[in-house]
Amino acid sequence: MNLAGMRLLLTTDAVGGVWQYSLELAGSLATRGVRVILLVLGPPPTAAQRLEARVIRGVKLIETGLPLDWLSPGPDEVHAAGRAIAALATEERADLVQLNMPTLGSGARFAAPVIAVTHGCVGTWWEAAERRPLPPAFEWHRNAMAKGLSAADCVLAPSASYAATVARYYGLAKAPIVVPNGRSPHPAPPGAPVQDSVLTVGRLWDRVKNAALLDRVAGRLAIPFHAAGAITGPHGECTELTHLHALGHLETAALEHYLATRPVFVSAATFEPFGLAVLEAAAAGCALVLSDIATFRELWDDAAIFVPPLDDDAYLDAIETIIGDTPLRQRLGEDARKRALRFTPERTADRMMQVYASTLSNRTSKEQAAA
Repeated sequence: MNLAGMRLLLTTDAVGGVWQYSLELAGSLATRGVRVILLVLGPPPTAAQRLEARVIRGVKLIETGLPLDWLSPGPDEVHAAGRAIAALATEERADLVQLNMPTLGSGARFAAPVIAVTHGCVGTWWEAAERRPLPPAFEWHRNAMAKGLSAADCVLAPSASYAATVARYYGLAKAPIVVPNGRSPHPAPPGAPVQDSVLTVGRLWDRVKNAALLDRVAGRLAIPFHAAGAITGPHGECTELTHLHALGHLETAALEHYLATRPVFVSAATFEPFGLAVLEAAAAGCALVLSDIATFRELWDDAAIFVPPLDDDAYLDAIETIIGDTPLRQRLGEDARKRALRFTPERTADRMMQVYASTLSNRTSKEQAAA
């Protein structure tokens, strides 16, 4: 099926990794002739983010001001947002809709086929973070996710491990199709000096990122340990850092500056559907120290050092071993860089084009059968 000229409505937000995922995907799709309408929900993008989006030819950016589900107090706001997006899809003459927040499909009817991509959700996060049942106050979110996944023409996830989690948690008859995320590599400039430092990137306020553990590890290291990302969450969540050098939120260019020095990159996450920050570090040639969780094993086995997620000593030993062994550090960095070549925007777009074509074909077949 020739998809050149297809109009894709793609939802995103400017808060986390979905932003970079969406930009990379939109850019690669545009080179294939797909016209992308990029709808931003939640807090507005920064000036730098707007510029990132607007320089992509063939992409139309619309800031909706509509709420994100995990920042909403209940289902009414999310259902209203879904209806507004369905109306926009009709107004923009979208041939296909990709919801990167599946809850948006729980209370709306879309004229075009819908692909739901689950990058994470409150329910599976809660299960990993709290290890106890979801409180009644959040049951609406689980119900909205279940309805949105059920209503979609096709459901995707960025890793097989997270696809299995979603299928189990929501009782899906069929696991989501796996399409890994992609990120363009940003190699270090020629001659860029390697520095003996450590870096972690993520929402530091999010308890599953394990910033408190990394802060303790930083206090035992003789080299700088930098941490990029917000320390305060939208609901007042906050992490206190004593030893980590907090860099705050870094725009793309600033993050590339740090990655160019090829620090040892560490993620102690106990829950991760994919992990774009790890991919960015790997693409830059950083040696990786990762928590031994299913997602990271799936994506980075044989290209990183894995340690028990809650073991301070193991992280410290792994970091100090890499810093003290230059050949090991170089080998790990090169292994990570080569592995990152599997996860490029072009590969993601190629796979998504197959999914789009299949979804459109299936919808056409159903409509013909019903006629």
